[in-house]
Amino acid sequence: MKLLIKYLKPYKWYIALALVIKTSGTLIELVIPYIMSHILDDVVPQKELSGIILWGVAMIICALLACVGNIVANRMAAKTAKQSTEHIRHDLFARIMSLSSAQVDKFTVPSLESRLTSDTYHIHHLVGMSMRMGVRAPILLVGGIIMTLSMDPVLTLIMLLIAPFIALSVIFISKKGLPLYKKTQSSLDSMTRIVREDSQGIRVIKALSKTDYENRKYDKANIQLVADEKKAGITMAASNPLVTFFLNFGLVAVIVAGAVRVSGGDTEPGTIVAFIQYFTLISNAMMALARIFVNSTKGMASASRISEVINTETDLKVEKEEKYPWRRTEGYISFKNVSFSYLGKKNNLSDISFELPKGASLGIIGATGSGKTTLLQLLMRFYDVGEGEIRIDGRDVRTIPHEELNSKFGVVMQNDFIYVGTIADNIKFGRDISDEAVRRGARSAQAAEYIEQYEDGYDHMLQAKGTNLSGGQRQRLLISRALAGSPEILILDDASSALDYKTDARLRKAIREDFSGITTVIVAQRVSSVMNCDLILVLDEGRVIGAGTHDELIAACGVYKEISDSQIGGAILD
Repeated sequence: MKLLIKYLKPYKWYIALALVIKTSGTLIELVIPYIMSHILDDVVPQKELSGIILWGVAMIICALLACVGNIVANRMAAKTAKQSTEHIRHDLFARIMSLSSAQVDKFTVPSLESRLTSDTYHIHHLVGMSMRMGVRAPILLVGGIIMTLSMDPVLTLIMLLIAPFIALSVIFISKKGLPLYKKTQSSLDSMTRIVREDSQGIRVIKALSKTDYENRKYDKANIQLVADEKKAGITMAASNPLVTFFLNFGLVAVIVAGAVRVSGGDTEPGTIVAFIQYFTLISNAMMALARIFVNSTKGMASASRISEVINTETDLKVEKEEKYPWRRTEGYISFKNVSFSYLGKKNNLSDISFELPKGASLGIIGATGSGKTTLLQLLMRFYDVGEGEIRIDGRDVRTIPHEELNSKFGVVMQNDFIYVGTIADNIKFGRDISDEAVRRGARSAQAAEYIEQYEDGYDHMLQAKGTNLSGGQRQRLLISRALAGSPEILILDDASSALDYKTDARLRKAIREDFSGITTVIVAQRVSSVMNCDLILVLDEGRVIGAGTHDELIAACGVYKEISDSQIGGAILD
């Protein structure tokens, strides 16, 4: 509820005006049955056509005013719901973008996607429905009771006897429904994850003939979602039949009691007709309140899930330099006794220490799962170290503002992405980069040779994920993106795995010549990609088992020599 209040507060006067219009239209609507009762009991017996016409026109005017008021108020409700939900989506997306990698791991990407889509839709529906029905229904309920009390208190009391049964049934069912809808959203998260994974890996799935397997996996998640939705739906669906039953029971009781009172001369026929109309309005109001409870259960469950993300505290705060003061280091990039664990149990990196001078190159090689990418993520502060410290130019990375820290890097990650747009747009990536810088980056990355073969060159359109490029072309385009911003530190995480040895050699040579002052960190599986680096780290199970130049490691590190011999037979590649 706090979330809704926060985002509806800027529209308080607009909402107040909408509520005034809605209230006025509803109050006018309440007058119509009373006028009809007056016509039947007081005007018709006088047999004056002018009086009947006069009061009939009054009924028409009231109906028109009520109709116009409700239409205007409903349009205002729709506008409020649209704009407030737009702001929720904006802030939720911004918060998701600012979450640390650990927080994203905790929420999971599919869950964040469903919170941004289906949960915000439920909020939109809740706000609009509350402004439309949440005002009208209580007024019709209370106003109808007041009007019926003024007309016939006995019949009103008979009608009111059913109210406690309706209220208790709605409250009980809504209380049961809230956790069920939360479970339904969790099941939706699981199905979203499968859809996301399968859509990204559709080519691999088809290549390995695993379409049937993935269909079964999806069907299992879909069946679970349907089961949860069914359970929640059946539970909440019980409210309408129960409310209808009690209302119909009350209506029968009112009609029977009314007939007795008319025959006894205690009330007038017109009063009974008006009373039945009021009872219909009251019944509709109670049905509307029941629907509000059902939909508000969904909305509040979704609001709770959205609040979890928006209210998540930042866990990678910029620390004060008094806590981690600047100190002189031998290298531009410095790791000192760094250890880290994703889950807080077994270390993924243990006691990593090295110094890399400015403008030098660092190569990192090791088996899959040895901690190569984890080391890069700590350098860029996607996660904070568990022990030790990481410094850039003497400053602890925990004291560097995120925007300043991020601007130092040009990065090509293993699972980097390409979006629908031109080649130039993908290289610029929303940054204020000149066309000359784009071309320079492409030339150094060995991408210009294929880009310039297109008739439209850098304006050539790319499909989502760059599916109209080969693997090597995608990697060169991504390296172009990293180089175009002239970063202080270039990080290439297995960024040349799809390149042939000749192109890879030309790439490394171009980077050395065109970006001589840049500090380079290269993660690779191929010795040829790192053998010319000033410092090479050999990782195994999160530990450094060898450090030095290529020649030093050939002589002192058996694991590195074994990798080198298996790949290049000890030969030197330029």
